[in-house]
Amino acid sequence: MRKLTAALAAAALAAVATACGTGNGGGGTGALTVWLMDGSAPQEWLDELNAAFEEEHGVRVDVEIQQWDGIQDRVTTALSEDGTVDVLEIGNTQTVGYAGTGGLAGLSGLEDEPWNEPMLASARLDGTLYAVPWYGANRVVVYDRAIWREAGAEVPATRKEWLRALETIEENTDAEPLYLPGRSYYVMGGFVADEGGGFAVEEDGRWKGALNTPEGEAGMAFYARLHSFSDAPADNDEASPQQSTEIVPNRPVASWIGLGWEAAAAIEAIGERGQEADFGYFPVPGPTADRPGHVFLGGSNLAVSERAGDRELAEAWVRTATSARWHQRFVDAYDGGVVPARTDVTARPAEGSFAEAMVASADAGYLPPLTGGWSYVETEPNPVKDLMTRVLNGADYRTAAAEADTEITARINRD
Repeated sequence: MRKLTAALAAAALAAVATACGTGNGGGGTGALTVWLMDGSAPQEWLDELNAAFEEEHGVRVDVEIQQWDGIQDRVTTALSEDGTVDVLEIGNTQTVGYAGTGGLAGLSGLEDEPWNEPMLASARLDGTLYAVPWYGANRVVVYDRAIWREAGAEVPATRKEWLRALETIEENTDAEPLYLPGRSYYVMGGFVADEGGGFAVEEDGRWKGALNTPEGEAGMAFYARLHSFSDAPADNDEASPQQSTEIVPNRPVASWIGLGWEAAAAIEAIGERGQEADFGYFPVPGPTADRPGHVFLGGSNLAVSERAGDRELAEAWVRTATSARWHQRFVDAYDGGVVPARTDVTARPAEGSFAEAMVASADAGYLPPLTGGWSYVETEPNPVKDLMTRVLNGADYRTAAAEADTEITARINRD
């Protein structure tokens, strides 16, 4: 999540946010200290927001830009101390974990805003709101228009049509129809969600792995069918090697599944080779044409520290930053390239852009299990990734999934 959020922002805007002030921490300093992640906030938007807030409330806002590397340790320390931070940005898959430690303040005063429901789920714990959504992002299918024209393939709206298009490309061109690494488990999770399943389920207050199910098997089977059109190894993921810069620019690839920053990186890399990319974009297709396939909806939330110097003022900053007025300006600053956190804010991406396909997918967004223990599951060796590689190499799905579920259950319930 942390990589997705930072990278999306870097691709969406050329300007990278920098600190608005040095600050000495929150509480008792006459300033409000806000931690935002490198690349998350458009600078002009941030400057104008803080100028308006400072004028209204008579307090200085010190924004301290944080790097993603090592951020979990820094946030954990900051939330255990007085006077370090008042407002902070947190990755949406990390929010529940921090809330569970008691480090985040409840935000009941912001309950009634028109939040994007899939994004809002990541901000709650046991019915209490501990953060609010800020923005989201998800993957789409990136395709080479020239190769698809050569093959006579049509942009699909369903899984069946998608497979037919890949078959057409395979039959009529020398290009790789779809580059799909064997271990892109967030992509596979979307197919499981299409079937009504998930990585894990909660029963009687305890989580357990849920891949050894008909839904899990069907999702993995579709992933394997797609992977049959790819030359990617079964033991690689999308970052090793980096698909956008190390694979796509170096061989004829008809399509791949990626994020906005990856599409931008691929365009740049192709340009450096003296060529011009001609990409089109479409949502990951679902089983039927009336709804796109499920996609992992990454993003960031805004939270208030339980130890904030002035929690009421900190909540006021969050309320202002995510208000309809300021959030619309935030989304517009990204040219519609982020998924809005509010239903009364509209993304207005350019026709035919990556952002247009991404926003069209947002209502089918899904999240992994919202529990602090999920971070242990994602730690390498990731049992979901290992399951995928084993199955793609011919292992029996049920046997491999049962072993993966045992490992997921053991990890996800750790304190």
